[in-house]
Amino acid sequence: MSEDGLPPLRDVIAHHQLRADKRFGQNFILDLNLTRRIARTAGDIANCDVIEIGPGPGGLTRGLLMEGARKVIAIEADRRFLPALEEIAAHYPGRVEIIQGDALKIDPASLTDAPYRIVSNLPYNVATPLIIDWLQSAWQDGCWQPKFLSLTLMFQKEVAQRLVAKHKQRAYGRLGVLAGWLTYADLVFEVDRQAFVPPPKVTSAIVQVTPRAQPLAEANPKTFEKLTAAAFGQRRKMLRASLKQICLDPHDLLARAGIDETARAEEISVEAFCTLARLLDEAVS
Repeated sequence: MSEDGLPPLRDVIAHHQLRADKRFGQNFILDLNLTRRIARTAGDIANCDVIEIGPGPGGLTRGLLMEGARKVIAIEADRRFLPALEEIAAHYPGRVEIIQGDALKIDPASLTDAPYRIVSNLPYNVATPLIIDWLQSAWQDGCWQPKFLSLTLMFQKEVAQRLVAKHKQRAYGRLGVLAGWLTYADLVFEVDRQAFVPPPKVTSAIVQVTPRAQPLAEANPKTFEKLTAAAFGQRRKMLRASLKQICLDPHDLLARAGIDETARAEEISVEAFCTLARLLDEAVS
């Protein structure tokens, strides 16, 4: 038995004849020391619910429970893992809720009325759409009202770097602009590919995301999204060219924002994008 009184994860996988499925972007972490480290990175999980996406055989689920999570709500799309997760739930009565379904179709805020954190080794094939959806759905009636306390997420290292990137850094793009506008995002530590079964082809990284009380600067979220899509959709072009699709006179827009019209999207700070979004709204009002 492992330290938590449950069988080692390798035995669980063998007993239930489980295999990672590429369709679901599955890679398992079997080291409970590592999953407990991830759980500790999330902060205080004893006084809130924890939502986990794609628990698989339950390595991170067990790590969260061992580190004192009050309750883990595990969303798993693959029915093959439900028996293994149910064994964990039976071992921790009242502390595990299992939801079989597609996380892309489930609003985490609908699962609990309590404060919650999301802690997940995200399936690589849905990681970026999930975090973008969580951030965008935190807007209610035009107001930034995040219900999550934090997001502690594992991504491919390349995606993690994009999430935390600042302007003038190579990885800076739409994801970094969105995260920088609405959150504080930090890459906490990397996870070697050999920590997984089967080993992925890339290094992974844990990112800690904490929502800002208010966005970094004022901007309409829909305009902000449209602006960054245009700017980074043709990132090799200067802004005076890439913004033509959404602005009749990008030269005037950039001049009013105090931005060199020969600049490219990766050179523009989050605050400057907010300024451009406000000016765009003024131009059509």
